[in-house]
Amino acid sequence: MLDLRRLHAPIARELRLAFDGILESGRFIMGPEVARFEEALAAAVGSRRAIGLSSGTDALLALMMALGVGKGDEVITTPYTFFATAGAIARVGATPVFVDIDPASFDLDPDAVESAVTGRTVGVVPVHLFGQCAEMRPLEDLAEGRGLWLIEDAAQAIGAGYRGRPAGSFGRGAALSFFPAKNLGALGDAGAVVTNDEGLADEVRALREHGAAPKYHHRSVGGNFRLDTLQAALLLVKLPHLAAWQQGRRRVAERYAARLSGVGGLVLPRELDGRVHVFNQYVVRVLDDRRDRLREALVEAGVGCAIYYPEPLHLQPCFASLGYRAGDMPEAERACREALALPIDPHLTEDQQQRVCDLIEETVRR
Repeated sequence: MLDLRRLHAPIARELRLAFDGILESGRFIMGPEVARFEEALAAAVGSRRAIGLSSGTDALLALMMALGVGKGDEVITTPYTFFATAGAIARVGATPVFVDIDPASFDLDPDAVESAVTGRTVGVVPVHLFGQCAEMRPLEDLAEGRGLWLIEDAAQAIGAGYRGRPAGSFGRGAALSFFPAKNLGALGDAGAVVTNDEGLADEVRALREHGAAPKYHHRSVGGNFRLDTLQAALLLVKLPHLAAWQQGRRRVAERYAARLSGVGGLVLPRELDGRVHVFNQYVVRVLDDRRDRLREALVEAGVGCAIYYPEPLHLQPCFASLGYRAGDMPEAERACREALALPIDPHLTEDQQQRVCDLIEETVRR
């Protein structure tokens, strides 16, 4: 799916120097590289503040805690996403309320969101899935009109854009992930919250150190959500390369589109009007119950591919008490049956991509 060795090879010396510098300094927790990375990240995504955290999951959790979400609250989100989106809502005692997706983008359907608002709704969490922003303008209008907060799960979308604004610039704040397979990946787990809200930034910063501000004086019960100094130093090396890597992914996506657009039974992802897609994943739909057969053929031929996601969140056993049934979210459920992610790598060669496309064409014809 992604050759990290090939990605890191041109910058391996810089990464090793960064590692050696941290080893030499002995400042492994909250060293100066954390603040430097936060400053560089905020500038890169166009936010006033960035707070480095231990993972994208913990970024979502810290946002929920900072907003005071708790028992009795409802938070609207998508059933078609990585588990952490809904898991963070549940972990603070609130109830995730799932609504269906727009099939063109895989993102939240704003009309479905509006119909799900109740007197217990406190906020909405859209996910910019696979690297393309959700339809944010109506979601912003809805949140403002109904007195709700809005936060972005931008874990897969650093560098994406919506109508001239970057992912991470909407609502109260956004969660980013630097899991190694992300467009900007650490060499381990890492994440961040980005926000223009100074008060929220201060609260998240305290929460990442057990709610202490200053040290040993706990104004709230937080957690150990700190970004390791080593990961901050490595991300500082990688951040200047992000724009070039994004362009590489877009070139790969363009080649897929040119080659596969005429293949029957495939629906290709497309960049919707007013949006900048950064293709954290290149996810096609395989129609007529042929997805699993195509996946098997690719795996057998040694081609990396993956199913994101095989089961929607509203049908997961841990959320059975919420009372959802199969058929409640038809578009999300259909996406789980049809979606297949193909290799997407800024350094994927044309020959490698040609082989992937040849296999797809041959398998679909059969």
